[in-house]
Amino acid sequence: MDTKVSQRSHPDELRIGLVSVSDRASSGQYEDEGIPALKAWLDETLIGAPIYEVRVIPDNAETISAMLVELVDVHQCDLVLTTGGTGPARRDVTPEATLAVATREMPGFGEQMRQVSLKFVPTAILSRQVAVLREIENHAALIINLPGQPKAIRETLEGLKDDQGNTIVSGVFAAVPYCIDLIGGPYVQTHEHKVKAFRPKSARRP
Repeated sequence: MDTKVSQRSHPDELRIGLVSVSDRASSGQYEDEGIPALKAWLDETLIGAPIYEVRVIPDNAETISAMLVELVDVHQCDLVLTTGGTGPARRDVTPEATLAVATREMPGFGEQMRQVSLKFVPTAILSRQVAVLREIENHAALIINLPGQPKAIRETLEGLKDDQGNTIVSGVFAAVPYCIDLIGGPYVQTHEHKVKAFRPKSARRP
């Protein structure tokens, strides 16, 4: 594991870790689709280009935990998004591996992701996604487990809108920028036609 801490070029430089958890994708049996879809969505949504750290790893709890620690502790990611490995199959261990490196759990994210997905498929109740904080001495990060399918990733992040563009069910990303504020991270801004980030007035920059 790389142990050299990477220095930030400016205080509001956003660092995002993208981790695809898949035995087959990590072994080259097929090309991962989750991370390209996730990165494309983030590029369309965020104002300002983040620094990405991208990994494709197998469904192994120790490997997943070690990678999350590296992304937060060494690469100083402010946000880590995982895809895959959150169902009830025996090889699905992403939630357990995530909780193993957490300092605090953020249960509202998992609850809301399932609420969004239930608008589309009844099998959303089988999803075990979690979100946590990992806090070390001089840094903290939000880690969120996302589904593996590109369509489901977009739905859980962006939410559901009607034909006029009005939000019916909020996606979880609306709460991400303020959460990063609260844990001491950079000020994250979004394009409101994609996701309107919620902040109380006292936390908004002019």
